[in-house]
Amino acid sequence: MATEVKLFNRWSFEDVEVKDIALIDYIAVKQKYAVFLPHTAGRYNAKRFRKSQCPIVERLVCSLMMKGRNNGKKLMATRIVKHTFEIIHLLNGENPVQVLVDAVVNAGPREDSTRIGSAGTVRRQAVDVSPMRRVNMALCLLTTGAREAAFRSIKTIAECLADELINASKGSSNSYAIKKKDEVERVAKANR
Repeated sequence: MATEVKLFNRWSFEDVEVKDIALIDYIAVKQKYAVFLPHTAGRYNAKRFRKSQCPIVERLVCSLMMKGRNNGKKLMATRIVKHTFEIIHLLNGENPVQVLVDAVVNAGPREDSTRIGSAGTVRRQAVDVSPMRRVNMALCLLTTGAREAAFRSIKTIAECLADELINASKGSSNSYAIKKKDEVERVAKANR
C-alpha cells in the first residue's frame, strides 16, 4: 500500500464528503483526485466539463489568480491556500478540505435570473442553475469576497479567505459569497 495522498502532506481526502448530491460529480475530492500539491498542470479547459475533473483545491488556487497583477502566479496562490488551510485548522480544528467543500456547496446559487429580451422589452426570467455553474460561481464568489476583504486592510488574503470559507461553510451571512448567493436567489424568486 502506497502512502495515503494528503494535501500539502497534512490534510486527508479520505473522510471528505459532498453534502449535496447534485454536486458530487462536480466537486473532485474522491481518492482518484487526491493530490499532494494543487498544481497538476492539467489541461482542464481543453474540453467542455473537463474542469469538473480538476481537484477542487486546485480550482480554488486557480480562481485566486485573478486581477491582472496576480495572473499566472500559481505558486503564490498555492502558498496562500496552504496558509489558509493552516488557519482554518487552527480556528476550528476541522479538516480544511471538508470546510472548503461545504463552503462551495453552500455558496453556489441554486436559482438565477436570465434576461429574456424581445422587441426591446427586457424582462428577467428565473432559471435553475446547473451544478457545474454552481461550483464555478461558488469558487468565484468565495475568492472575490476574500480579495475584497483583504484589499487595503491589514489582514492577509489567507486570513480573509479562511474567514470567508468558514463563514460560508456554516452558511452564515457574514460571508460575502453567501450574501451574494442570497441576493441572486431573491432576485430570481421575484422574477419567477
